[in-house]
Amino acid sequence: MINREWDVGDNMSKCEECDADISIPSDALEGEIVTCPECGASFELAKGSDGFDLKPAQTVGEDWGQ
Repeated sequence: MINREWDVGDNMSKCEECDADISIPSDALEGEIVTCPECGASFELAKGSDGFDLKPAQTVGEDWGQ
């Protein structure tokens, strides 16, 4: 997961879980993970028609060899 300090010129998007503002940096890349500062939900950045869309990040569970 990539954590960053966001710049002032960042774009904003709304969290699908709690409707809080999520900052998307101007130099973000498709596939990057951003986390909601309010509820902690993780989202993957996907290219949209107007910048980036947020889609729920895939969670990888433990593989206990089963």
